[in-house]
Amino acid sequence: MAQPSPSRPRRRVVVLAVLVAVALLMLVMRWVSHPDRVAGLILAQAGDALGLEISASGASEYRLRGTPRLVIRDVVARQPGVYTPLLRAERIHLELPWATIRALGVDLTVKRIELDAPQLDLAALQRWQATRPPSQTRIPTLTDGLQVVRGRVIGDGWSIEAIDLDLPALYPQRAVAAHLRGRLVSGTTRMPFDVHAALTRPAARAGLGVAGTMSVVTATWALPMAVTLSARLYQGVEGLGLDRTKLAADARYRSAGTDLSFALGLAGPLRYSDGSLAIAPLGVALRGQGVMPQLDAHGRFAFAQDLALQLDGRLASWPQAWPALPAPIGQSDSPLPFVLDYRGPADLSGISALQLQRDATRFDGRFALPAVLDWIDAGAKGSPLPPLSGRLQTPRLEIAGAVLQGVEVDFGNEAAPLP
Repeated sequence: MAQPSPSRPRRRVVVLAVLVAVALLMLVMRWVSHPDRVAGLILAQAGDALGLEISASGASEYRLRGTPRLVIRDVVARQPGVYTPLLRAERIHLELPWATIRALGVDLTVKRIELDAPQLDLAALQRWQATRPPSQTRIPTLTDGLQVVRGRVIGDGWSIEAIDLDLPALYPQRAVAAHLRGRLVSGTTRMPFDVHAALTRPAARAGLGVAGTMSVVTATWALPMAVTLSARLYQGVEGLGLDRTKLAADARYRSAGTDLSFALGLAGPLRYSDGSLAIAPLGVALRGQGVMPQLDAHGRFAFAQDLALQLDGRLASWPQAWPALPAPIGQSDSPLPFVLDYRGPADLSGISALQLQRDATRFDGRFALPAVLDWIDAGAKGSPLPPLSGRLQTPRLEIAGAVLQGVEVDFGNEAAPLP
């Protein structure tokens, strides 16, 4: 009787292995034929690496031929146990070369990233960052760049909306340039901007240059500006910000009956931390004509839900377009030191405190900027005196041929009542 060939069992094992492999391949192909399952696995892995819960409730797509591509929709990322999402996005488009996928995180080269309507909550972002272990940030390479459309950043009482960002390419050790549009919104005040920005490289302490247009727009007036800015990036114990900041602006104040041009310069370190934006110390230079004064000042600026501005400076001279001062105050060539303190809404509609001095004459008062702007708009048709409330003290005053000694005058205005 013939004995079975020793190769037959091996052939059966091989055939069985092939059948098992085919079955497994069919199961894998069936599984990967559902993009939502693939996206769910990738998001779960990314969430574990970042300490976040990341989900996508919209339809997902992927492509493996050529450069692998993944598209996920209705994405939400939040810290575990935290209700407020750190990030939302209508769509995220990601293209990764095969070399990056095989490198398992060693190579961070990405072909392209696109974000549609991303919404970033800064407070949630800072809470998440506080939980992360300290590590050196790695900058990815984006060979075909980054595009953001209809983005939004949410702060404490303010937001940046309608953000469009076009970043053609990004390399860790190369200069980078981008085009950025959007608008800052705080209450009824809007600040649209359209700027081009460049970095010497995407790293801490890198040089930053910005040029473009921005405006401050309220219900009654607008301030369009052509701006240039230079600075160095800052990230440290004081938060995020800019060092060596210098901003120059060619500006125009426009309202119903007024169009005034002037030049503005600002300088100082800028910081953002705990929902507050601050510049301290702040240097200010204003150069104007007509009713716009020429002044230099230093102080501080802070903006969160409200705006705070303190300036200590001097007017070079009393503008000729302002109402003439009585003798002997108006005959002096001395500069006019001043102190300005404002705390209120971002549209500057609140009450400002002002101290103004020339020689031995001193004024302590209050005013509301909208009333002063209305007075400027009225020109010769309005009151000869600006709408101020306060106290004037001077050792000598000449009015209509009369000489008054040791004068103290209190006067008031409904728009800025005395305290």
